[in-house]
Amino acid sequence: MPVVAAARGLRVVGDVHGDLAAFEHAVATERFIIQLGDLVDHGPDSAGALRLMIDLMDDGRGLFILGNHDRKLGRALAGHRLRRDPPLEATLRQLSSPLQAGLRERALDALISAPAWLTLGSLVFVHGGFHTGMLIEEPPPGLGPITPLLARALFGETTGKMQSDGYPERKLRWIDHIPAGHVVYCGHDRRSTDGRPWIRAGRNGGRAVFTDLGAGKGGHLAWVDIDPA
Repeated sequence: MPVVAAARGLRVVGDVHGDLAAFEHAVATERFIIQLGDLVDHGPDSAGALRLMIDLMDDGRGLFILGNHDRKLGRALAGHRLRRDPPLEATLRQLSSPLQAGLRERALDALISAPAWLTLGSLVFVHGGFHTGMLIEEPPPGLGPITPLLARALFGETTGKMQSDGYPERKLRWIDHIPAGHVVYCGHDRRSTDGRPWIRAGRNGGRAVFTDLGAGKGGHLAWVDIDPA
């Protein structure tokens, strides 16, 4: 992350899921953008959201954390065979449009280099869920084999069971392991019921801020501004 970003503050943006119009509004700021993953799938313009994020990166104005949907796209672009996934297939069709010439290659490069988590002092940025190992270990290659820490980063903490809606059952015990004074910004789970980021304190004194408000899925895009220290 460019050093100058700390001087102008951060804007932490939740799951975009192809909602380009909302993403354009979110990044209309002088702040450095940290997007928490799941740029693609479900919404109307995943290709546009990817292109905008890559342009921000090229300009030194932002970065994104790898989300589970981003990882699926990266693996598909890298030639891996994946099970049928209609939202992913729609994103791939968008990337194959003549209007998006060259974007597939740029997107793959960006997805390969996207970190699975980022720590800045007492702040942690991750898509799915936190683990204390993230405070001492560098993230592994996001498109490579799934390690325990990478699984936590991408998918959060799961029970191994499936819910009636077809999604894995998740638990949030990891919040209690956030150290005192630390704040974890994440997406992935849409937990808010009041249209604002969902904030929970853990037993060890840390906090988690959930920023997924359903952009691209009938909800809206959320962001949180962090002022310079």
